Amino acid sequence: MIDRIENMERRALEEIDQATDTAALEEVRIRYMGRSGQLTALLRGMGDMAPEDRPRTGQRVNLANRTVTDALATRQRALQDAAAVVERLDITLPGRRPSIGRKHPLTLIREEVVAIFGEMGFTVADGPEIERDYYNFEALNIPANHPARDTHDTFYMGGDRVLRTHTSPVQIRVMELYPPPVRVIAPGRTYRHENPDATHAFAFHQCEGLYVAQGVSMAHLKGDLTYFARRLFGKAVKVRFRPDFFPFTEPSVDYSFSCVVCNEKGCGICKGTGWLEISGAGMVDPAVFGFVGYDSEKYTGYAFGMGLDRLAMFKYGIESIHMFLENDLRFLSQG
Repeated sequence: MIDRIENMERRALEEIDQATDTAALEEVRIRYMGRSGQLTALLRGMGDMAPEDRPRTGQRVNLANRTVTDALATRQRALQDAAAVVERLDITLPGRRPSIGRKHPLTLIREEVVAIFGEMGFTVADGPEIERDYYNFEALNIPANHPARDTHDTFYMGGDRVLRTHTSPVQIRVMELYPPPVRVIAPGRTYRHENPDATHAFAFHQCEGLYVAQGVSMAHLKGDLTYFARRLFGKAVKVRFRPDFFPFTEPSVDYSFSCVVCNEKGCGICKGTGWLEISGAGMVDPAVFGFVGYDSEKYTGYAFGMGLDRLAMFKYGIESIHMFLENDLRFLSQG
């Protein structure tokens, strides 16, 4: 008899769990707990049992009765709650489209810069952002007492470690690993302890370039940068070179692009000059070749750098470099 009660209880619980609506659940209740239900019949038949079997059997029947009753109530509440949710759902409302992300402006400009230089045969190289002083300064012909270090506003990490102030160290690492010819660009994040303003931030992005081979001249540098400028901003863009000084190039120049906003007439973007200052460039100083074991009598090369943030600001009309760091979805969703 006990086995019969336990089997009946198990079947009842399984059927309760399988009930998919309140009507099906009511059928299960009637089948087991109704006036002619199976558990009800057991309770009514207790009087026909032998007196010595009644206590144990009655206790087990009562337990089964409570268990099935509780399970019915729990399933009833669950089905009613589910029905209420369905009733509240208005299937005639238009669906809500998921928000589709967009690429960050710095990602867009980096991809475009990499693609343009890729057309000229440049490959992408990368290096650590926490750099050794040797690669960040010394191997670039900037010794410890050189005044050029004062303009870099470096974050020192202890020992000989610094947060790289430019991606030029990648050029040194590439030349240590590969013999000429070498043609690489090194886009990446850099850091300087700058006074923040519309065009300066503690973290920014650069793209350095290096081309070393036999017979490389300043004419190659001017031609490649002019091609890059016209591919990025249009065929009407001009490139201006003016003498400058950098410890790792000789001769050195700074270069600018004609303003793509005002066509050299003068505006707020170019600060009334008609030109957009990009960065510096020049022929690689033979002293730098000495650090990497290149023969400066046999090989020459040029190097250049440019700020990706600055290019993005010019191309997309962004007024402050700090917009790149603020993670404002209103800014990032434009374009």
